[in-house]
Amino acid sequence: MSAHFDDRETRPPEEREAALLAALPGQVARACETPGQAGRLAGMEPGDIASREALARLPVIRKGDLVERQTELPPFGGLNHLPTESMTRLFLSPGPIADPQGRRPDYWRMGRALHAAGFRAGDIVLNCFSYHFTPAGMMFDGAAQAVGCPVIPGGTGQTDSQIQAIGHFRPVGFAGTPDFLKIILEKADETGADVSSVRRGAVGGGALLPPLRKEYDDRGIAVLQSYGTADVGLIAYESEAREGMILDEDVIVEIVRPGTGAPVPDGEVGEVLVTLLDEDYPLLRFATGDLSAILPGQSPCGRTAPRIRGWLGRADQRTKIRGMFVDPAQIDRVLRAHPGIGRMRLVVGEKDGIDAPLLRCEASGGSEDLANAVAESFRAECRLRTEVELVEPGALANDGKVIDDRRDYG
Repeated sequence: MSAHFDDRETRPPEEREAALLAALPGQVARACETPGQAGRLAGMEPGDIASREALARLPVIRKGDLVERQTELPPFGGLNHLPTESMTRLFLSPGPIADPQGRRPDYWRMGRALHAAGFRAGDIVLNCFSYHFTPAGMMFDGAAQAVGCPVIPGGTGQTDSQIQAIGHFRPVGFAGTPDFLKIILEKADETGADVSSVRRGAVGGGALLPPLRKEYDDRGIAVLQSYGTADVGLIAYESEAREGMILDEDVIVEIVRPGTGAPVPDGEVGEVLVTLLDEDYPLLRFATGDLSAILPGQSPCGRTAPRIRGWLGRADQRTKIRGMFVDPAQIDRVLRAHPGIGRMRLVVGEKDGIDAPLLRCEASGGSEDLANAVAESFRAECRLRTEVELVEPGALANDGKVIDDRRDYG
């Protein structure tokens, strides 16, 4: 049984780099043919974009740009090369941002991450990523098919039903956000349910914090994480070596100075930019908003692709909570829905390895009814639940911070 997903993972680094750069001009040419990118690439000759230095001269596209362009030219802002009628599924992620799925098997290339996490053909997988509007569920569903794993499409929530499914099907693996497996295990402890079949986990949608990883290790469950987005699919993944995250074979990753497109030296922390080598959706220099850094050397697992340190925070205040992105603009919309509130700040902490958001709101003479109404507005806007704390006017620092992420990423 192969230790690697395919031979591409162990090819010489110079061979990989040459293949990526050889594919780049074709990707630029496809992007130039799309109505949503032709303008920003005007004057560019695709054949000239065949090096990282040339790539760095192209403009950066950010999530905010996607929202704006998709509003002006629905559904995908004219960025897609594959016609909408030829797609299999259309998703609408928070933002809102529309994400396409073409017909290629394992469309988001997540099978590589699942294999690196120890999943093999025949392993039954409980997939607890959402199948509702966002593509995460299908991303890992397709990954399981690529590896040869039967899938239980559990989706999110419904802890009792998840435990029942584990007892009935006896899955070997779990796929979902880092903290949901903990919720399932603790509920099983309370009820005496047997969930001992789960020995492996592939998690994403948020950072696997050190205390939670240790808790899984102590239970004898090997949990590894991957890093990807709905827009570009897999970016990087952990292997059993647990030394950084290995870059996917079909993306060109740059680490740049936050807010710019200027690459930083290897080892320096910066924002992750991804150029996706995909014929359907040719995104060039897509800014994830995430911070990371290139690690020196190669992974001890034998994979030769470059590695990044993993998720080191956000270049902006946008953050991910329980697998869902939350943007300052969303907090602003919640604020404007309640005229009696002067200032609002989302404080994101963690308790026992689980994300614990708290929405602090300045309100003179606030009531429990107001707190409940704000919590409901937040849930409707961000698709998440949060505690709400009403504080006196002036209690929040006047520093422009809307989202305060206090989690310890190790």
